[in-house]
Amino acid sequence: MSLARRLAWLVGPPLVLGALLIALWELWVDVRGISFWVLPPPSDVVRAFFAEPDRYLEALVESLVTATGGLVLASVVAFGLAVVMAHSRILERAIYPPALLVKVTPIVAVYPLLMIWFGFGVWPRVIVAALITFFPMLVNAMVGLRSVEPAVLDVMRVLDASRAQVLWKVRLPSSLPYVFAALRISVPLSLIGAVVAEFLSGAGGMGQLILIANGDLATDELFAAVFVLAAAGIGMTAIVSYVEARVLGWTAAERQQMGA
Repeated sequence: MSLARRLAWLVGPPLVLGALLIALWELWVDVRGISFWVLPPPSDVVRAFFAEPDRYLEALVESLVTATGGLVLASVVAFGLAVVMAHSRILERAIYPPALLVKVTPIVAVYPLLMIWFGFGVWPRVIVAALITFFPMLVNAMVGLRSVEPAVLDVMRVLDASRAQVLWKVRLPSSLPYVFAALRISVPLSLIGAVVAEFLSGAGGMGQLILIANGDLATDELFAAVFVLAAAGIGMTAIVSYVEARVLGWTAAERQQMGA
C-alpha cells in the first residue's frame, strides 16, 4: 500500500465523520433556534478563530511551553526513580506510596502552596503539568525496566557485565515500548495540566484565554479555544506515535522474524 493510500485510510474516516458531525451541529442549531451564547454554530466558531488567530496561537505556544517543561521534568524524575525501584524491592516499597499520593492529591488543593513556594511565574504551572504526568511515566518505566527475560540477565551476569552496562544495553531498550506507551498518555495530560494551572493562576496561555471568553459569555471563542487545544493534543500524540514507530522499528522487525 502506497503512503498516500495509507494516509487516506488512516485519516479519511475520522475526517468524514468529523465533517458529518459539524454539518449536523450547524443544522441542529439553525433548525432548533438555539441561542448563540448556549451553542454557537460551527461557522461562528470558525469566524471567531480567524478574527484573531494570532491571539489563539500565542496563547497555545505559551501553554505548550509549560506543558513541555512539565513533561520533561516529570519524565526525568520518574525515570530516575524507576531505575532505583527496578533494582530494589525495598526502595520500591518506600517510593511507591509517596508517588501514589502525588497521583491522588487534587491539584486544586496543591496549587496555592506551589504559588507560595515558587512565586507567581511559570514554575508553579510547570510543576502542575509535571505532577499530572509523573505517575504514568513512573509505573510504565519501572515495569519496562523489569520486563527483561531472566535468561538475558543470566547471560549478562556470565559476561560479568556491570549494573550500568546491563541498564544501558538490556534494561533501557527493553523499557522503551513501555516508556512510549506512557508518553502517549502523558503528552496530552501535560497539556491538560498546563491549562488547569493557567485556570488557577489566571495568568497566560489558553487557560487565561478561556477564562476571559467565559467571563464575556463569548461561547464561540470558548469553542474555538477548545478546538485549538484538541488539535494541539492530537498533534502532540501523533508526533509521539511517529517517533515511537521510528525508534521502535526493531520491535516490529523482531516480531516479523518470530512469526516467520
